[in-house]
Amino acid sequence: MERPTASVPGAQAIARAALLLRLVSAAGMTGKGLRELAADAGLTRTTAHRLLSALRAEGLVDQDDRTARWLAGPELFLMGAAAAPRYDITHIAADIVRSLAVKTEESAFLSVRRGDETVCLVREEGSFPIRSFVLSEGVRFPLGVASAGLAILSFLPQGDIDAYLDRHPDLPGRWGGAHDAAALQMRIAETRDRGYAVNPGLIVPGSWGIGAAVFDHAGHPSWALSLTGVEFRFGPDRLADLGRLLLAHAHQLTTRVQAARRA
Repeated sequence: MERPTASVPGAQAIARAALLLRLVSAAGMTGKGLRELAADAGLTRTTAHRLLSALRAEGLVDQDDRTARWLAGPELFLMGAAAAPRYDITHIAADIVRSLAVKTEESAFLSVRRGDETVCLVREEGSFPIRSFVLSEGVRFPLGVASAGLAILSFLPQGDIDAYLDRHPDLPGRWGGAHDAAALQMRIAETRDRGYAVNPGLIVPGSWGIGAAVFDHAGHPSWALSLTGVEFRFGPDRLADLGRLLLAHAHQLTTRVQAARRA
């Protein structure tokens, strides 16, 4: 997860607290322990505990009495409910994600762009018994890593792509040499030509994914639909069929999003 830098003087504590909130939220119902949260946030355990305690006092996080793991708090739910009408498209996307899972028998997802990352919002299981578990609700990846993020990154203006790669020279160190700037630029060009992104097992060997961007009313790639599954299910012939189906569903969702904005 990206570590935000405080661009406003005196905002370092806010940036750190926001990062802890994202880490706790991404942990879902299992939560995370203090040691892990501190390490992921690049903080000392003392600093992380102080910030988490302050967030708990405000109801933004909670701590399980039995396991001592930190979880999202009730105030986050209320804030999310208030923001949902502006940002949430799951109510108009759910049946499209479900249709993808039914028609392909693979796991289908809806992800949203959030800054330099994508966050999974919806997961719908396919009926094929062998599944990939790389992605689930709340999981974040940098743009260009998972297929959803590569699809979104590929349809940004070239200047935005170059700026993103300049901001993240650490991608190959964290995710492997296939994520250096030259390799990503090549996959971006392939994605633009093909219309959808392909991740050939670059996160977990043997687990493939494909993603297609969904565009907002201004034509910006703000969401993505994706499919994941085991490698032998994504052979060349079937990959093309899956890609066409994915693009059709992404176009359908784009049309809905843009129509909802005009209504």
